Amino acid sequence: MQKITPCLWFDNQTEDAVKFYTSLLNNSKIGRTARYDEASAQVSGKPAGSVLTVEFEIEGNKFLALNGGPAFKLNPSISLFVYCDGEKVIDELYNKLKDGGNILMPLDKYDWSPKYAWVQDKFGLSWQLDVEKINSSQKIVPALLFGNEKFGKVKEAVTFYTSVFPNSKLIMEAPFDKSAGLADKTLLFAQFKLSDYLFNAMSGSTAKHDFDFNEAISFIVDCKDQQEVDYYWNKLTSEGGEESVCGWLKDKFGVSWQIVPRILPELLQDKEPAKSQRVMKAMLQMKKIDVADLEKAYEE
Repeated sequence: MQKITPCLWFDNQTEDAVKFYTSLLNNSKIGRTARYDEASAQVSGKPAGSVLTVEFEIEGNKFLALNGGPAFKLNPSISLFVYCDGEKVIDELYNKLKDGGNILMPLDKYDWSPKYAWVQDKFGLSWQLDVEKINSSQKIVPALLFGNEKFGKVKEAVTFYTSVFPNSKLIMEAPFDKSAGLADKTLLFAQFKLSDYLFNAMSGSTAKHDFDFNEAISFIVDCKDQQEVDYYWNKLTSEGGEESVCGWLKDKFGVSWQIVPRILPELLQDKEPAKSQRVMKAMLQMKKIDVADLEKAYEE
């Protein structure tokens, strides 16, 4: 079971975005659609019955698309790094993604790759494409870009994240060349696993970026019980992290996480609308999710 799932925030484009993304690569499919009930519609301002979330898979990797509204916009601070098996795959994917989108780095040969591109698609999601084989079934890897005041903090971030999640390890790291004039062993790039889920991390340039981490991409952590919820919540909000609502938080680097007990989606999918609506109403009043209070609302 995938422990960590990327969540993509859209403004009334969720269904169109998911259809587009599942058309890009093989082994992709659209899963369950959840809709706003009366309680969540009242809080969000969305019409009751409209799409709330859509589960989907690309190349067997699970994602969630959220119809959250205009509050947050996707930007290049977190991109999806795709390891393509050959030139035909990368050429086709590049052409699909650039249509209506924005080319950040054109498809070309670079020092680190015989063929690479960075493109922002028509929905605002950034993709890095590389012709490189990877020893993993996870061909699509979230990539975190540490820029502005976070420049040079890749090593610190990777050390922090791998200390929080079990079954985690550093896969590889690439320091800046000494000619960059940075502190010794400052990392340009790193790849690491958190609970067997791959991430990339990169340092941005020393130039000022007009974007940073925000809630437009968050990472859902599947928790088996309240003990796990408490553990991840406390660890990820420590040392300057920030609590939000409905199980959301920001860690000390500004990356957003959703700490979700496994029972929550089960209760929200109950066949009795009155029960699921009570659970939703209770959840909307929480910061950290309290399983006992969810169950109490369900049984009322």
